[in-house]
Amino acid sequence: MQTRELTKNQHSTSATTAFLAGPALMAGYGVVRLIGRAAGDYGPGVWWSLAHVLFLAGVLAFVPVFLSLRTPAGVRGGRRAGVRLAAGAGLLGAAAVAVQAVIDLVVGFLAADEDAMSDLFEKVQDVPGVMPAVYTVVPMLFWVGLLALVTLLALFRRGRVPGWSPLLVLSGTVMMAMSLDLLAAGAVCVGLALYPMRRGWGADGTVELTHRVTASHAVTQSFIRLCG
Repeated sequence: MQTRELTKNQHSTSATTAFLAGPALMAGYGVVRLIGRAAGDYGPGVWWSLAHVLFLAGVLAFVPVFLSLRTPAGVRGGRRAGVRLAAGAGLLGAAAVAVQAVIDLVVGFLAADEDAMSDLFEKVQDVPGVMPAVYTVVPMLFWVGLLALVTLLALFRRGRVPGWSPLLVLSGTVMMAMSLDLLAAGAVCVGLALYPMRRGWGADGTVELTHRVTASHAVTQSFIRLCG
């Protein structure tokens, strides 16, 4: 019994970490970006690289969030299809944003100065299909999918998801869209929205997909340690 309870607590901790890691890492990206800009050195170099490593890790940390919320217990039929569609859109958007972050890291590594960085970005973005796939259209699915997912769960699982969670996700998304200087504040809003949802969605009230969340989170943590 004690072993089972310990395992359950460990899984719960992993799930909680997965839900908080994404917003925390994105907030870190926003803070590091502001520090680099204040230092007048936010181009190729340490600040740029550190900020975008946090950005990439933050996006990857949302993968277990989408995976764990895509099959909530007690939601069937068309409602479950809608939840799965929202989660799928979020995952597709996350993939696009991750590619964008990798491009930013590579460009920052290759460029000698800001002018060279601009030239490299221009060459990348001139490739047909890159702008909508990586910068303008598909990445928006990350935020649209997250907002739709949280909104649907607030409607379908009112006892588990507070009604203010979608409002916080919307507020955070709007802030980040308005200005990159508001990234940290927007990420905090998203983190607060996800915090009540961190416990999982099993039919018995525990964690239905905790093993999947734990595995995905382990991949994310390995990536963070590798970059560090």
